[in-house]
Amino acid sequence: MKHTNSNSIEECLYLAVSGQSEETVPLHTSIALFLLSYCESKSFRVCLVSATSLAGEGHSWRQWLPEGMDFRMISMQELPQVIRSCRLPAVVEEGGRYCRAGLAVVLRHIIKRTLEADPCRKDVAELLGFKKTCLKACAEVSEWTRLCELSIPSAVEDFCRQPDHQSEIPTALLHLEKKLREPVRVHNDDKIRRQKLQQKKDMPGAGLQGGSVERNPEEGAAEDLQSSDQLELQAALAKLSVEEVHSAATRGPPHIRKVKTTELPSLEHVFAEGLYFTLTDVVLLPCLHQFLVSLGQQPGGMLERLPLLQRWYLHIQEVPGVRRAASSCGIHFLSLPEQGPAPSSEPQNPTNHEEEKAVAPFIGGPRPTMTKLKDNGIEAVYSPHPCSSWALDWDSLPAAVNPTEGKMSNDRALRKRQQLNNLVGMVTKLAQPGETVVDFCSGGGHLGIVLAHTLPAMQVVLIENKEESLVRAKNRCDELGLNNIWFIQANLDYFTGPFKIGVALHACGVATDMVMEHCIKAQAAFVISPCCYGFIQNTVKFTFPRSQQFMDVLSYKEHMVLCRFADQTEFQLPADRRLIGKQCMGLVDLDRAQAAERNGYSVKVMSMEPESCSPKNNMVVGVPADCELI
Repeated sequence: MKHTNSNSIEECLYLAVSGQSEETVPLHTSIALFLLSYCESKSFRVCLVSATSLAGEGHSWRQWLPEGMDFRMISMQELPQVIRSCRLPAVVEEGGRYCRAGLAVVLRHIIKRTLEADPCRKDVAELLGFKKTCLKACAEVSEWTRLCELSIPSAVEDFCRQPDHQSEIPTALLHLEKKLREPVRVHNDDKIRRQKLQQKKDMPGAGLQGGSVERNPEEGAAEDLQSSDQLELQAALAKLSVEEVHSAATRGPPHIRKVKTTELPSLEHVFAEGLYFTLTDVVLLPCLHQFLVSLGQQPGGMLERLPLLQRWYLHIQEVPGVRRAASSCGIHFLSLPEQGPAPSSEPQNPTNHEEEKAVAPFIGGPRPTMTKLKDNGIEAVYSPHPCSSWALDWDSLPAAVNPTEGKMSNDRALRKRQQLNNLVGMVTKLAQPGETVVDFCSGGGHLGIVLAHTLPAMQVVLIENKEESLVRAKNRCDELGLNNIWFIQANLDYFTGPFKIGVALHACGVATDMVMEHCIKAQAAFVISPCCYGFIQNTVKFTFPRSQQFMDVLSYKEHMVLCRFADQTEFQLPADRRLIGKQCMGLVDLDRAQAAERNGYSVKVMSMEPESCSPKNNMVVGVPADCELI
């Protein structure tokens, strides 16, 4: 019997079942199935997608399916059109136009639907964390989300493909082990730390004086499991209780209250994000379990280097409902060998970020950097706008197309319409009937909705990570009756479909570079208005400067100076300062343009008209070299 909300739309959950062997399923699928089992969710029709003929009854991957789950096997060819453009897992609403794709987005949606069906599931609500933001930030900008959603599952699957498993521990797991050594900070931790201090003072032979009770987590040993973090474990499990647990009304003894906060014992990690069981732990359990299984009969040598992950593996088994859900999905917990003392910290190769910390900071404003570029023949050059006078007849358009529908002020709405005139005008000149245009980082859909309405012969796809924004866009499109538009809530990398033009209005920081890279991989044209230059920084995927011409002249620090001053173009600033900001914007985007040209593109950097439409009024337009750039 389904326990769905009567107002909910029936949705289909698509999961891949073609793993590296017939004995397993992809870890992203295993994680989603485990969460479904933990939540006891019946809110979805489950479709298992196979690229091979695995539909037979005898295949062992069926052991990973929760007991009693109704499912349907389908082939890749049977997938709805919007799903074919996404990586799995993915959820599609009835009607097939709104898709949620990617592990973190799908898991958070499963939790949301579970709570709509049964608001009393406090244990499920707690999975989203104190501020309900667990794994909400997309992997492109969040190192933590990337580690949990992408790096660890991928590293474990790669490890399991190796025939002898004699290689090193995956770097991603070593990174997680290091994270578990970091201090824990949680809401109201002062109270729990004082309770821990009292507990330590009450231990026979503790011999503690004042607040000198902290111990290095690297000095822990297996026997401490039942004592050193027992209070943290109790607090964590109490948080998951369906019944509210009321602690005794006490302020604690005076000698405990008088201890300075800086002298209180630190809290130890119970679960991945600190003290409490969250969605992150749901993601990690199938990954770490599969890693342990792959070690076979001789796991000791590697596990000695992962003492905190071993302790986490034991803790997670204490969470109510985890053993039941795990067993239902074919995850049978292993008995780990006795732990030895935790080793000293692992030598770590410094990341780019850490390397930059060691470099003396660059001192000076933008002028020395701009002069340095000019001396090497590099100056910001803006191409003339090919359609500066092109404009939509906004008065004749339906209200739901107008950006005023987004509840913005009249002045801001006017500037937004001017910005849209620029991008829509360029797309209109580049597009051919029947082609697909993707509005990346679409937000509430101002650009994508105008494109879908004014170019009915085109197919338009909106991609946005924030559900609230994309739902507003869908509601506006439903009001307009548009049938040439699709909505994908996902990180940018989860979209894999073909398209001819990529657009983005005010893509913040490195989002501009991500969109350009996605377009180049698809050999698609791009029309992008960058924004938030000050947020540009080196990431796993990108390093700056982007082009060889700029790398030959500038250091990373010097490039960051340009980015920082490129954000100083606000209307209230003095004119000479805004001019320098505009020149810095032009140089940063010239670097991007030259990087794209090295990939066989023709690129122009121009200003939107009128320039007063936005402080961030640059527009970068590029097409593959075999196409004509207007």
